[in-house]
Amino acid sequence: MHSFFEALFSANFPFLRNALFAGVLSSLLFGILGSLVTVRRIGSLAGAVSHAVLGGIGLALFLSSRFFSVSPLAGALVFAVLSAIIVGLVSMKAKQREDTVINAIWVIGMSLGVLFMAKTPGYADPSTWLFGNILLISNRDLIFLGILDVIVIILARRFYAQIEASSFDEEFARTRGVPVGKVFLILLGLTAVAIVLLQTFVGIVMVIAMLTLPAGSASVFSRSLGGMMFASCLFSAFFSIAGVLSGWILDLPIGAMTVIIAGVVFLGFSAFKALK
Repeated sequence: MHSFFEALFSANFPFLRNALFAGVLSSLLFGILGSLVTVRRIGSLAGAVSHAVLGGIGLALFLSSRFFSVSPLAGALVFAVLSAIIVGLVSMKAKQREDTVINAIWVIGMSLGVLFMAKTPGYADPSTWLFGNILLISNRDLIFLGILDVIVIILARRFYAQIEASSFDEEFARTRGVPVGKVFLILLGLTAVAIVLLQTFVGIVMVIAMLTLPAGSASVFSRSLGGMMFASCLFSAFFSIAGVLSGWILDLPIGAMTVIIAGVVFLGFSAFKALK
């Protein structure tokens, strides 16, 4: 523990401070968007988008090696937004085909990523993107996270009533003039962008866990959507800080430790609720 705080305030370990800041900043996204994903029961949609991102990353790496430079972040954003639009429209217009399309987006996106990486000259390791490494967070990543935090907080506060109504009772929301479809697509779009930025924290595979586990823990005792968002942000921050601390002390992957801690707490709350 003492060595961790020494490293945290040492000029020789700026990456550790960036990791801690990234954990706190990302907790706002995990808490707010994760609560909406959980309440609306669209975890599978968010999972499909998060895995399809690998296709955009692979394509960007392939194009950069053969033709012109493309940022993996740009490729991931394009694939994430397109995937979100596709699964969102299918979810609204063709409910009976929803599961099939979600699974198709999920596996096709990942498979394209692996294929593009296989044809990229040199060695492109998919595990780097699948599991992430918060210790590689840069100052630019922190700025992007901060900007997205501000955007999400402003939108959540400004349109809270519409979001709450469409999340719990879509028919009632429609009768009150709430554009339920637009709210749903905007939610998916913001989640897609957040997934792209957050995949550097816990990776593509595990980002969906942090979008659901803190919110799941918060839902055990929350009585409103706003309360759930607030509690979920606190849980996310706690899991992130605990993951960085335990990963550093035990010399284990920080992303994996964060998700394990979040999973243990969620299962503990769920067991307590079931027994009660």
